[in-house]
Amino acid sequence: MESKKQKSIRLAKILTVLRNDYPDARCRLTYRTPFELLIKTILSAQCTDERVNQVGHALFSRYKQPEDFIALPLNSLEKIIRPTGFFHHKALHIKQTSEILVNTFSGKVPAAMEDLLQLPGVGRKTANVIRSTVFNLPSVIVDTHVIRLSNRLKLTDSSNPEHIESDLMALMNEKDWSFTAHALGEHGRRICKARTPLCAICPITRFCPAAYHGLKRNSHHRVQKNINNS
Repeated sequence: MESKKQKSIRLAKILTVLRNDYPDARCRLTYRTPFELLIKTILSAQCTDERVNQVGHALFSRYKQPEDFIALPLNSLEKIIRPTGFFHHKALHIKQTSEILVNTFSGKVPAAMEDLLQLPGVGRKTANVIRSTVFNLPSVIVDTHVIRLSNRLKLTDSSNPEHIESDLMALMNEKDWSFTAHALGEHGRRICKARTPLCAICPITRFCPAAYHGLKRNSHHRVQKNINNS
């Protein structure tokens, strides 16, 4: 069984490759203010970043501050954000979050995890996006791509996002936390896809226990041998 130290060393080698392939890996949501990013992260649940950016552009061209969203009728907000899906819940969360920001945080987006988690529609993933992107605080953002890749790479044996966050943080220095999450996300979108991982062109197959899974048995053994010898 691979020790924690061995796993940490393997992850460091993986990150060296990913830094070369995705040097500019970062949050894909566009924003001009912390509040805009916060609202877009709420909208991003079960929706692509591209769609959220499109809807968000229309939304924030008219409404910019928490006070604007408090005054905006709920049904009007729902119509604008409808393309992002689950618009009833998202609209309600946005209205409630705007009210809490004004009443509790003087209209400002807080940086502390415990404060962010008070906001409706904000979980640890959303909070870590805000902390990492806006406040430049080391954070491991665990999205569907990170869940999938961290399990395929055997960096964790959990499917629980909070456990995965903790497992990944324990394997590297704080300075690598934010980049790692974004890089794994990019690699998941481009190469290590959910249904059809492109192992044949993947630059980290020699470090991946799941490479070529389901193909020739000896192919998997060759990959495992490369991991052990790397």
